[in-house]
Amino acid sequence: MRIRVVSSRNEIYGLSPNERIVHIAFRPSNVDLLNLMKVCPRLRAIQVPPSYNKTLSRAIRLFLDMQGVDLLEGDIWGHRKDIDEYYVVDEDAIEQIGDLITGGESIDDTAAHVQMRTKLAPDLIKYIAKSKIIA
Repeated sequence: MRIRVVSSRNEIYGLSPNERIVHIAFRPSNVDLLNLMKVCPRLRAIQVPPSYNKTLSRAIRLFLDMQGVDLLEGDIWGHRKDIDEYYVVDEDAIEQIGDLITGGESIDDTAAHVQMRTKLAPDLIKYIAKSKIIA
């Protein structure tokens, strides 16, 4: 699974329309998120750092929910944008999530378990569990 890292609002217009998951590394305004939705119509999830998530309005949250876009809270640790514009979630982590879910663990327990072994955010782990494993 690849997550496109966007570190400035100027990068939004250069994104591929096929992006599915985006991590916003700057404090986005409502207009930035709307522009992101215009440029990437197939978007399924937007991840923002916890401090930025608290400043997003209810209106944009409702709009994203109505569009079927999940708003995830979390950081991407150890990623260097100058090397690669995508953060890649390790296939072993996705397998581990699948194994725990099929083994009967709840999504919350799976998120706690996998987070201890990887540096993935709990919301991202839950999103992976819901979209890749359960669906």
